[in-house]
Amino acid sequence: MALPEWTVYLLCIASVCGGFYICRVSKCARITALKNSRLAKLMARTEKPLFWIAYSLYTRTKLGYIFHKRQMKKARERYPAGHSKTQPTVINGIKIIPVPILSDNYTYVVIDTASNMAVVVDPADPQPVQACLEEEGAELQAVLCTHKHWDHSGGNRALKRRYMSCRVYGNAMDNIPGLTHPLSDKDTIDFGTRLHFRAFYTPGHTVGHVIYLLDGRAIGGPSSLFSGDLVFLSGCGRMFEGNASTMLSSLDTVGSLNDETLLWPGHEYAEDNLLFAAEVEPCNVVRDQKLQWVLQQRGQRLCTCPSTLAEEKQYNPFLRSHSQDLHRALGLQQKQDEDWTSYRARVLEELRRRKDIYKDR
Repeated sequence: MALPEWTVYLLCIASVCGGFYICRVSKCARITALKNSRLAKLMARTEKPLFWIAYSLYTRTKLGYIFHKRQMKKARERYPAGHSKTQPTVINGIKIIPVPILSDNYTYVVIDTASNMAVVVDPADPQPVQACLEEEGAELQAVLCTHKHWDHSGGNRALKRRYMSCRVYGNAMDNIPGLTHPLSDKDTIDFGTRLHFRAFYTPGHTVGHVIYLLDGRAIGGPSSLFSGDLVFLSGCGRMFEGNASTMLSSLDTVGSLNDETLLWPGHEYAEDNLLFAAEVEPCNVVRDQKLQWVLQQRGQRLCTCPSTLAEEKQYNPFLRSHSQDLHRALGLQQKQDEDWTSYRARVLEELRRRKDIYKDR
């Protein structure tokens, strides 16, 4: 989810007066002024009450969807061919197509080429997803939604209307648009004989966040993890609806998966994340090598997905809360009466705090 633009936009149309009455506001001048103000940066960085008013409007009211439609329109005009150039990955007849959405999101179209069955992960904008399905001649079976934020779920209902047999999966604790099949932790979802997914409950970014693992054993290849806003290349999502201990447990779920697993995140944040990682752990040689590759890719607007979990465990600071090198770089030490898990949660909290400040500089 992009910050702080949606917070600014929604607060510009909300009057903080008694019961927070919604009012009309002038568009361009006031929004631009507020966006560039210290107030906007403070809201996004510290997540004070003004931030939470905007967040509630975004996630719990129609204003959030109105803002999302505005973002879709802007992105279609600015990036008619998508924000990044992508190539499909084919693993023994299973085709994974990253579809660039909005300004930095990725939707994933997963197709069994033998049966032309297709599954879509996090379709924020239905238009490019539908175009991809038609180009591939694939029939949509289901939407796998990681969480409720509109930049991951905004196209659910439109695709469900277009493909009448389409099911929408997600966690019932999140208010997933168009949800038809609620999921619990470690539920399995099968489509035909080769598309076997397992859902893992990973709260922290939202209260009902879920990640999806495509089992590679059925296709004789590596598994694929569709991580939404839990884990990115060298990063993790903000803790909007959970604390550091909750997020640590969710990240440990990712860390427990096979090293060969391919990581397909919800956003193109690789360059920014690796530059931040260079600040908190400057002596990490593997991270430096990955950064050089990412800079080359992004210089040509090329997609940086996927990475592998083996790679992420070497340079993603949010998956390295156990690392003594990282502890020294952060200047943190375990307290005498502090258990290991609590200490790692404190490391993660400090990392996330620094990343929020870094992003908004």
